[in-house]
Amino acid sequence: MAAQSFVIKTPCSSANIGPGFDVIGLALSMYLELHVTVDPPTSSSQNYPLNCRITYEGEGEGTDEISLDPEVNLITRVALYVLRCHDQRAFPKNTHIHIKNPIPLGRGLGSSGAAVVAGVMLGKEVGRLDHLTGERLFDFCLMIERHPDNVGAALFGGFVGTYLKPLTPEDTARVEIPLSEVLPAPQGGIDTGDRPPEPPVGIGHHIKFPWAGEIKAVAIIPEFEVPTAKARQVLPAEYPRNDVTFNLQRIALLPVALGQSPPDPELIYLAMQDKLHQPYRQTLIPGLTEIVESMTPATQPGLLGVCLSGAGPTILALATSNFEEIASRIIKKFEENKIVCNWKVLEPAEGTTVVRTK
Repeated sequence: MAAQSFVIKTPCSSANIGPGFDVIGLALSMYLELHVTVDPPTSSSQNYPLNCRITYEGEGEGTDEISLDPEVNLITRVALYVLRCHDQRAFPKNTHIHIKNPIPLGRGLGSSGAAVVAGVMLGKEVGRLDHLTGERLFDFCLMIERHPDNVGAALFGGFVGTYLKPLTPEDTARVEIPLSEVLPAPQGGIDTGDRPPEPPVGIGHHIKFPWAGEIKAVAIIPEFEVPTAKARQVLPAEYPRNDVTFNLQRIALLPVALGQSPPDPELIYLAMQDKLHQPYRQTLIPGLTEIVESMTPATQPGLLGVCLSGAGPTILALATSNFEEIASRIIKKFEENKIVCNWKVLEPAEGTTVVRTK
C-alpha cells in the first residue's frame, strides 16, 4: 500500500442567521484541520484500535470533551460510518490523524457540524471513495447531524439556504449510524459486523446566496457553553401565527439584502430580526435581549445587524467598519453580567477542501 498524506480543512459556521432558524447558514474563516498520514505497515508498527492513532491540539485539549479513542471521537466515528457503508470495517493500517481545532466547543460556531463534515470527508479520502460527490457527502452528513444549515455551510462554503426531508424510523434505527444529539439514541459507532444502511439519496439540498464583499462578521464569544440540546429544550412546541409570519417576511428579504452592494444598513437590520428562537434563549444567555435591541445602525456606525450565532452564546454582528468598537460595546454588555468574552473578525469562507501531499 502506498503512503498517503493529506490535509482536510473545514470552516466553522454560523446558523440561524437572523430569522433563518434551521434554514440559513454562513461558513466563516476559522478552520478545523485534519492532518492525515497513512504509512505502509512494518514489523515495528504499533497496533492501534481500528488501525487509527489520534492526536489533538486546540479547543478542549486535555479535557473529557475530546476523546482520542477512534470508536468515541465524533470525527472518526463519522469516517467509520462512511467506510463501513463501503465494506471497509476499519481505517487503513498505520493511519495517524492529527486534529487542529481552534473552533470553540458549544458556543454556536458549528463545532460539531465541522467535525461531521470533516469526518465524512476523512472517510472518503482514506477509503479512496472518489465516486462520492459533494451532494452525496451531504446525504451522509445529514444522517448524522440534522442541522443542514451548519453542515451545508461547512461542506459547501459561503452563505447558504438549506432544507431536508424527514427520515423514516428505519433510517435511524440501526446502531451502526453515529447519531448526534439531535437524532434519537442509540449513539452509534458500534461495529455489529453488518453493513450500515446508506443514506437515502437527496436527504437535503442547498443553494448559495450572494454576499456583499463589504460585509464581515464580528463574532463575540462568551466563555461559557450552551449545549444545542439544552437550547432546543427552551423552544416552544407551537408558535403564534403572527410570529411565524414575522419571520417568513424577513427571511424572504435577508438573502437579497445581504447580497446587495453597497449594503443597506436599515434593510439588513430589519431583515435580521427574529421571533422564533432568540426571545426564548435569552434565559440561557444573560444580556442577549439588551444587546440585540440596543445595537442598531442608527446608534452604531458600521453596524448592519446583530443576531445569535446558532444556539449561542456567541453573538454575531454583521458590519462594514468599526469592528473593534462594535465588539467592545457588546463585550461591555456581557461584562455587566460578569461574563468574559473574546472576539474575532471573520469573513465568509469557502467550503471543505482536501490538499494531498502524497
